[in-house]
Amino acid sequence: MLSPNALATPAKLAIVIDDFGYRRHNEEQILQLPAAISVAILPNAPLSKEMAKKAHQQGHEILIHMPMEPISKQPLERDTLRPTMNKQEIQRIIAQAIHNVPNAKGMNNHMGSAMTSDLAAMQRVMGTLSHYQLYFLDSMTIGSSKATQAAQGTGVQVVKRKVFLDDDQSDAAVLKQFNLAVKMAQKNGSAIAIGHPHPSTVRVLQNRLPTLPADVVLVPVSALLPSAPPITLPSHENTQQKLPELTMAQRCPSPESINTINPTATYATVKNTVGASPLALSVYSYLAYCSASYQNLSPSKPMVKK
Repeated sequence: MLSPNALATPAKLAIVIDDFGYRRHNEEQILQLPAAISVAILPNAPLSKEMAKKAHQQGHEILIHMPMEPISKQPLERDTLRPTMNKQEIQRIIAQAIHNVPNAKGMNNHMGSAMTSDLAAMQRVMGTLSHYQLYFLDSMTIGSSKATQAAQGTGVQVVKRKVFLDDDQSDAAVLKQFNLAVKMAQKNGSAIAIGHPHPSTVRVLQNRLPTLPADVVLVPVSALLPSAPPITLPSHENTQQKLPELTMAQRCPSPESINTINPTATYATVKNTVGASPLALSVYSYLAYCSASYQNLSPSKPMVKK
């Protein structure tokens, strides 16, 4: 039996950089990182369409970074979704956001602790998203988020953020969070980390992405959706791989050929030529196997002359 390298399932790490649309220099640095980095663009930011176009051209997956009302009082983006909004208002805002951020594959919440914790409000959001085939990444700005529950029955696929990279913007803190995201992916099979286009985040990603462990692969968010196909990588483990089933005609010479071969005599000839090697024994085993197989198929008609 052959023992080719088996295929192993790697741990999948998705990294999303939020708040695109305000800082051209930092955001262009992010776009120079591997294309598997996903970017979330604020729909009403000054550079939203420009950065969406550049991100798409460079192969990055795009999310709409939809402003949603937080519990705390702070300045809000224009057209921030609020729990008090009716279905029509939510539909209008999401439609405009999709127009402002072309080629988006998904949406995640910008702030939003008040909005995402309101089940009825999020049901209106998910009902709207279902018409656009967008997934929803729950940024988990509050532990009581109802996003997953609200999506039930709508067809909208929901995934959740596991790690924030840069709540503390020091290089050491960002590196610590990056390493945490890698470990969570290795432990659980996948993880999603969210960061922002801060200089420290850019530096850590530039330095650490080229040194990801061999068992971790960087993926866009859509690769972690329930409907996403599995990802496999070659493994260096010396494990056996099941070979495809072959017909008798593919495994062995024709019955007429086998009928003229004496496995024992052939083994003796090969043994005298190359010595008592595994090769000689393999030739004998192979011919004997074929002979016996054909005899089992036609027991009344011996296939080997003795």
